[in-house]
Amino acid sequence: MQLTETHRPTLDQALEAIRTRAYWSPHPEHPKAYGESAPADGLAAFEALRGTRFDLDQPGTDGWTGGEVSPYGPELGIEYPHPDLDVLLPAMRAGMGAWREAGPETRALVCLEILARISARTHEFAHAVMHTSGQAFMMAFQAGGPHAQDRGLEAVAYAYAEQIRTPAAADWSKPQGKRDPLELRKTFTTAGRGIALVIGCNTFPTWNGYPGLFASLATGNPVLVKPHPRAVLPLALTVRVAREVLAEAGFDPNLVALAVEEPGEGIAKTLAVRPEIKIIDYTGSTEFGDWLEANARQALVYTEKAGVNTVVVDSTDNYKGMLSNLAFSLSLYSGQMCTTPQNVLIPRDGITTDAGPKTYDEVAADLAAAVGGLLGDDARANGLLGALVNPDVKARLDAATDLGEVALASREVVNPEFPGATVRTPVIVKLDGARKLWESPDAEVAYLSECFGPVSFVVAVDSTADALDLLRRTVRDKGAMTVGAYTTSAETERAVEDVCLEESAQLSLNLTGGVYVNQTAAFSDFHGSGGNPAANAALCDGAFVSNRFRVVEVRRQA
Repeated sequence: MQLTETHRPTLDQALEAIRTRAYWSPHPEHPKAYGESAPADGLAAFEALRGTRFDLDQPGTDGWTGGEVSPYGPELGIEYPHPDLDVLLPAMRAGMGAWREAGPETRALVCLEILARISARTHEFAHAVMHTSGQAFMMAFQAGGPHAQDRGLEAVAYAYAEQIRTPAAADWSKPQGKRDPLELRKTFTTAGRGIALVIGCNTFPTWNGYPGLFASLATGNPVLVKPHPRAVLPLALTVRVAREVLAEAGFDPNLVALAVEEPGEGIAKTLAVRPEIKIIDYTGSTEFGDWLEANARQALVYTEKAGVNTVVVDSTDNYKGMLSNLAFSLSLYSGQMCTTPQNVLIPRDGITTDAGPKTYDEVAADLAAAVGGLLGDDARANGLLGALVNPDVKARLDAATDLGEVALASREVVNPEFPGATVRTPVIVKLDGARKLWESPDAEVAYLSECFGPVSFVVAVDSTADALDLLRRTVRDKGAMTVGAYTTSAETERAVEDVCLEESAQLSLNLTGGVYVNQTAAFSDFHGSGGNPAANAALCDGAFVSNRFRVVEVRRQA
């Protein structure tokens, strides 16, 4: 395999991109970029997988399991290998020596070949993501395809950069005056910690799975992928491609393997405390993330959990643009993103805008109208909303109407192509955010807990200062992946920044165009900060990769 000639330029460009934070991507976002036949070929490849046994030829298979049902209705009918961990885990460790000796550059280039082959099959992966996550096709194509691949490549670039900070060898000479100097020959080898476990999520199996997978693999660790039981196929395809590339490159394919659980088995808990597991990457609920952090004591645990994302509205010089931007942010993928705003804090006395002063009630009504207008056409609504990923999301949506005055009621949208899909527009609920409510230690305030899905709260606060106090309390206690703010005041802007800097929350200010608070760009934006309860790591930075390997030194007498 001509890895250096093919992929070294891409690696160099990725290294430059993470240094400059400028826009760059080697993976096309538009479906037509993949060739005239790619859409039909990708759909055919996906359809050919349905109703089959997904054999990976990995050791320790003791049975077959599956049961994925598309949020759009159809059963996938795919069976996956179920692992005997006592056989599979030792087999995965067997290839570590050769993978370690390959060195950082070769490991990085093999990872880039894996990503390149995944990229060539983006249409197939898009259907797999769509029918396991409920994302609309275009979002599944972009977020599950090129954007996920970008995040994987970003992790490889950071991993490579961190590993080559130390030279592979050095001659050491210490003068001794009139005596001969002390001389040693020293070598420094980056060595992985052991088997890394990736625990996949239902909503973004590739986008959230690839950073940890490729960060661990590029730093010398075998990777065991445990997908969410409702979203196995995208990561199973990833594992298949990785195993093929590793074998062709002369490495043990068991460096990457799949662990699919039987219904109700809870294999993630079993794996998480196995002594062979040295690294864990997890995206999902706070409850299980906290359990991993408390119980997987033998492993480094990287978690992305729940948070309560907040937008502070103080004032704006583009009222229409603000409403349009917020409406899109609240609607995209039915709010089933860890970055979707939940709480919109508005002073109860209203705000100043380029369209004149607006009361709290007017802003709430205008935001509801903006969302309603955006999703008024069913075809557009289906393209933005996708399908609800599981019944729990629908239950939260239905229950939200009992929490307060409904500014915008949710409505059912029929998907003519997939009549079995559960598609709902967002609900917007007006709530009182008086300080006495959220400062009370015994109060159960709806907006102080994550309500994952198409549910947003427009919260009336006494002032912008109170909004910032509530923002600080929310980020500190509950965490936030994103914070947004709208203000024409330099003083308020600085005050919002101070809160986010002190509480380690990523902030977007005055977005009124085609960039949204719930979107992040690989190589430039940090997804999460690792500094508040929503996540203990950022995707992606040096800290995300540097502890996945150790530098082992050997000294020899010169």
